[in-house]
Amino acid sequence: MQFLSIIRIVGILVMCFSFTMLVPAFVALIYGDGGGKSFLEAFVLNFSVGTVLWWLCRHYKYELRSREGFLIVVLFWVVLGSLGAVPFILLENPDLNFSQSIFESFSGLTTTGATVITGLDSLPKAILFYRQFLQWLGGMGIIVLAVAIIPLLGIGGMQLYRAEMPGPLKEQKMRPRIAETAKALWLIYVSLTVLCATAFWLAGMSVFDAICHSFATVAIGGFSTHDASIGYFNSETINYITVFFLLISACNFALHFALFDQFQGRYKSKMQRNILHHYWRDYEFRFFILVQLSLFLICVVLLWAYSYFDDPETTLSQALFQSVSISTTAGFTTNDFSSWPSFLPLLLVLASFIGGCAGSTGGGLKMFRVLLLYLQGKREIHRFIHPNVIQPIKLGRHVLSEQIVDGVWAFFSAYFFVFIVCWIATIACGMDTFDALNAVIASMNNLGPALGAVSSNFVQVPDSAKWVLTFAMVCGRLEVFTLLVILSPTFWKD
Repeated sequence: MQFLSIIRIVGILVMCFSFTMLVPAFVALIYGDGGGKSFLEAFVLNFSVGTVLWWLCRHYKYELRSREGFLIVVLFWVVLGSLGAVPFILLENPDLNFSQSIFESFSGLTTTGATVITGLDSLPKAILFYRQFLQWLGGMGIIVLAVAIIPLLGIGGMQLYRAEMPGPLKEQKMRPRIAETAKALWLIYVSLTVLCATAFWLAGMSVFDAICHSFATVAIGGFSTHDASIGYFNSETINYITVFFLLISACNFALHFALFDQFQGRYKSKMQRNILHHYWRDYEFRFFILVQLSLFLICVVLLWAYSYFDDPETTLSQALFQSVSISTTAGFTTNDFSSWPSFLPLLLVLASFIGGCAGSTGGGLKMFRVLLLYLQGKREIHRFIHPNVIQPIKLGRHVLSEQIVDGVWAFFSAYFFVFIVCWIATIACGMDTFDALNAVIASMNNLGPALGAVSSNFVQVPDSAKWVLTFAMVCGRLEVFTLLVILSPTFWKD
């Protein structure tokens, strides 16, 4: 294990991350409502830490193996989440203790959107921007941004890429050079953010709110600059814009990448020029649309049946917004969905376990895995009836290997094992059983709000439980195995 080389790389990445502190400091300078000094101090501290780590190990330059890549990913998220808490610790408004600062930082970076801060409307613009900016950086994954500059560091980037990226994107390089792939993904990500911010601004948001909410929307984070979240704007147009970009961001970015390459003239066939056909032939995308439509229709029918809203237009709008927001793990709200009738609140929270598509900025198990679990269950039922039949699992004409199927079941088992452990741990920290369940669901699925005491914020959660939930956030963001693999004794053997 090349520990000194790993420390060198982490040091360089920390130095790069420290410059993000200068952006909210600039925002503080523009609005003049405080917070700038704390962000400058945070920049100096974080840059100093990164410089020391790099300087001590600057001569150690070795090629990374896969397990070094996994370790760097975990270390980088832990270090960045910790250093990202520095501004929250230094700021007097909001006045957060150490545990709350760590929780808020990790919640932003993992795009969970759970918050311990209230009174957002009266906070300095710099801290509001910083929270949103953390989510935007974590949405695509800071490691993916980092591998774009890895060639400059003298090491291979593929180990980091595979450790960070979820789903099918792990199994293939969409371009021959990983740095090109990372740059293309970030170009798509930035483009979506700009389009989203422009749409919000045209719909009536201020420039500041439009930029901040575009960060959280494209990252599927859920932080807002207002306590009332998206409901603060009371605009149907803004609601529909949010839904549109949440759906786009919850799709596999490999599909967006193919569209990007199409505009670059890389694909020439007639079939690949057909954008709608390109998306629709993807089985995960079709399953994703089916789930979203099903949730929407269930919400509409029950809200209508219980006459929860006064008119059909509001019913349709609210059902669409909340079903998409919660199921994609964004966690934006326009009203208190936890008070909705019948089983709707529980249905929406449980839908967050499915989350977005693999290779998206959403959380949860991911559509691709849930689809494979369904196909596997369907095959097992068929085997009970016809025990001698050999029936492979197919997606269209593609036969999936048993290794992929076994991997999905292993991930499913590990995910819920960590979920149960975290649930028990939060109960041991003093939380009510129901509240603990919802807190872990919201954290591990990177959802944010849930039901019970955590329906709006996590202020009432004990500090000890916040550490457990922080661990759950990181597990969810790194999709469990990346974190658990370094806890295996086999990982540390040469």
